Amino acid sequence: MSRAFLRRLRSPLMALGFLALLVGMWAGLVRIGWDLPRSGTHIPASHGPLMVSGFLGTLIGLERAVALGQAWAYGAPMLTGIGATALILGFPGQWFITLGSLGLVAIFLAIIGRQATLFTLTMALGAVSWLAGNFLWAWGSPLFRVVPWWAGFLALTIAGERLELARLARLSPWGRTTFVLAAGVFSAGILLTPFSFKAGIRVSGGGMAALALWLLFQDIARRTVRQPGLQRFTAISLLSGYVWLGLSGLLALFVGGEPAGPRYDAILHTFFLGFVFAMIFGHAPIIFPAVLGHPLSFRPAFYTHLTLLHLSLVLRVAGDLIPWVSGRQWGGLLNVVAILVFVANTLRAGRGEDRRSGPR
Repeated sequence: MSRAFLRRLRSPLMALGFLALLVGMWAGLVRIGWDLPRSGTHIPASHGPLMVSGFLGTLIGLERAVALGQAWAYGAPMLTGIGATALILGFPGQWFITLGSLGLVAIFLAIIGRQATLFTLTMALGAVSWLAGNFLWAWGSPLFRVVPWWAGFLALTIAGERLELARLARLSPWGRTTFVLAAGVFSAGILLTPFSFKAGIRVSGGGMAALALWLLFQDIARRTVRQPGLQRFTAISLLSGYVWLGLSGLLALFVGGEPAGPRYDAILHTFFLGFVFAMIFGHAPIIFPAVLGHPLSFRPAFYTHLTLLHLSLVLRVAGDLIPWVSGRQWGGLLNVVAILVFVANTLRAGRGEDRRSGPR
């Protein structure tokens, strides 16, 4: 399989991920109470799987496949993209996604074979957490029991990536030790959930809060926030995301495990929206060009979708905790608008770079 073919394969795979994102957001609006058309009852139930495994899993798998540079590695995002499309069409796509997550574990095993470090091991542990969650989901476990494993996937993947950069800034032995302790408590809580769900969520929440503190004090974003342009935007995105991670951890610690309801919604979306999407917003101008081979220029307009994400999430979480149903619903709608503005701003930045580059 030629390198040129693999490069051409990246855009369709990313498109499958973004299809899962768009349908997943539509499903989320239906779940939160907006009266929108739906093709069947399977769409609202697919909100979480499409957002986590269909969108984020496909994009992370694609990014790692590109980084590894081996043709077989593209099977991981291909399988998750196919699985997500099957879910959208009303077919069972769980096992395709589970096989795709197994492919990501294989990618990290290959990466560890080249570079066995704390940060690659952390990210590999995240991939294993995703595989375990997808396996439980495919075997029929309720989603509230699957979600902690999916959260482990994203938190450990992101923490591992940031640990890699912190290492470049000469991370101290104390910094490495506290990272291992925080990640260890977080992982132990996830492992506890099958036996005592409420206790496991509290323990993982404590670990999540500890990881947030570690990232706030150890991440190089504290230095790059003083630089202009893209470096500052990325740093602000990351640091604000760590605040949401800490809040999600504190909510989990004090509320404990709940299978549904407004407080469950607050714990989930402070993590998956506030933390994870702030990471996506901050990293997209760097990762998308690396994956697609297409330049992307920084624009001050990027602060629009970042600000809207945070303000809309404040409204949503306030609606969850007061409780205030209309605040929660409007906050959820504006969450979607923030992500759509992000997509539009990213596309505009790519087109703007094309015009500056001129004909090729």
